[in-house]
Amino acid sequence: MSKTAPKKLTVAAQETEDFTVANTDVLTKYKAAADITNRVIAQVAAACVDGASIFELCVNGDKAIEDASKTVYTKGKIQKGVGFPTCISVNNTICHFSPLATEAAQTLKTGDMVKVELGAQIDGYGAIAATTVVVGASKENPITGKQADVLMAAHQAAEAAVRLIRAGNANTPVTDNVGRIAAAYGCKPVEGMLSHQQEKNVIDGKKQIILNPTEGQRQDFEKCTFAENEVYCVDIMISSGDGKIKNNASRTTIYKKTAVNYSLKMQTSRVVLSEITKKFGQFPFNLRQMEDERKARMGLLECTKHNVVTAYDVMEEEKGEFVAQFLFTVCVMPSGPLRITSTPIDLETIKTEKKIEDEEILALLASEIKPKAKKANKKKKADAAAAEEQK
Repeated sequence: MSKTAPKKLTVAAQETEDFTVANTDVLTKYKAAADITNRVIAQVAAACVDGASIFELCVNGDKAIEDASKTVYTKGKIQKGVGFPTCISVNNTICHFSPLATEAAQTLKTGDMVKVELGAQIDGYGAIAATTVVVGASKENPITGKQADVLMAAHQAAEAAVRLIRAGNANTPVTDNVGRIAAAYGCKPVEGMLSHQQEKNVIDGKKQIILNPTEGQRQDFEKCTFAENEVYCVDIMISSGDGKIKNNASRTTIYKKTAVNYSLKMQTSRVVLSEITKKFGQFPFNLRQMEDERKARMGLLECTKHNVVTAYDVMEEEKGEFVAQFLFTVCVMPSGPLRITSTPIDLETIKTEKKIEDEEILALLASEIKPKAKKANKKKKADAAAAEEQK
């Protein structure tokens, strides 16, 4: 049987789109999302004052992200907006606290240790950040005691982590160094906390970093190596206690659609899932962003039961303990790590009596995050100049 000659593929068909930061368009979108995140987290952190409403802080944070997103990439239909809902988690509450209007009002008070987490996304490229502040702290009224220890431990651990996330390095040294830094301040990383590789429309990719793993987790955890042009969301959480977590009594309000396909039985569930898909894709969202909170909660029961949607439960440490968090988004560039989201901190307000004495860690912290370009050898320059003169 005769065959027709195969058609020659066009250049467009031969090439596949590059969704990594090697593509300047992709990196630009990450940076644009990061710019929004950095501006909004600074605003929300500054608004964490005595008497501030946690609900209003969360609502205002999300609104600021949405408003800023409308001013960029205005041509064409590009999904953009909240990449992670604003969360305000206080003292021993570890993460994911973002209340609804129908819940009892909670306000901040002087001395509270507040973790602010939020993020923006543009065209599926998310830039997330988290920082920790203490309400009312200043140079005149510095942070001391356990709060100072845990805050400095988390900050230094984040600084060490960003220096280790470079092409060719493995994930285990990040785990180990964060643990060593926490121990220097008499603290512990939050047990089993994960950091993830990010990709387009994916904030919980395959490659991961784990903090303070149990023996079983350490044995089963998949080791990986960081590669050029990957992106990671690095979540450093340090506790003044034993680092063990448990569910908080607060209602879960943050959810995210997964990649699981399942034929939902209830009409309400199907309607809710359709709204989630259209509005948020696979980025996390808060129930208050849904058209009808009550119906959304009903529909989510079946969705979460079959893992079509995953819940971000509110977690906590023991009462009386404090948890500090610094989370940043970093691109693994050929020249070194490029941290695109910031974690605001005023070191002059922190007074801790503890310090790092491990020489290896001190050397790591003193190293450049992004190595400076090597200067050309002076002799080679001179030889080149001489050769030029002889022409």
